[in-house]
Amino acid sequence: MDVLLQRDDRIADPWRTVACVAAAVAAVELLLLVVLGGALIAKPSNASPARSGVRAAAARSAASVEPHRAAAPAAHLARGKVTVLVLNGNGRRGAAAAAASRVARRGYHVGAVANAPRSDFTRSLVMYRRGFEGEGRRLARDLGIHIVGPLDGLKASQLHGAHVVLVVGA
Repeated sequence: MDVLLQRDDRIADPWRTVACVAAAVAAVELLLLVVLGGALIAKPSNASPARSGVRAAAARSAASVEPHRAAAPAAHLARGKVTVLVLNGNGRRGAAAAAASRVARRGYHVGAVANAPRSDFTRSLVMYRRGFEGEGRRLARDLGIHIVGPLDGLKASQLHGAHVVLVVGA
């Protein structure tokens, strides 16, 4: 009986070695797949390995600053010549009228006061017609509004001759 056990142990030893080697190879392959998969799925970083520590720190501190843009066009029309359409975009009664009086106090001509197509605007914004970006940016700066962009969602025929649209948000 002892001879049989010894013989079985000798036969089992090579298979155990083969199984252990195969398991180790499979573990290494799995680790490689996880690392490569994570690298492919992860968001790529903008940092380049060639950056020095000082340049990387400067880039991190500048990340909170707005990126460099081309200079905004200057306003060509005087404030009194710019017609503003004021729309209530928050649903509160009288919000557009109050904003229209602020616009008029700044010297702009208020063309019309009405309700916006939606009443779920959380922030006020200024939109401008083509060719009046400077006037739109100046109005936004005068009123302390940070969202400025080209006319979106309104047709020129809906503007009643206005150059700029102010949508009053919450």
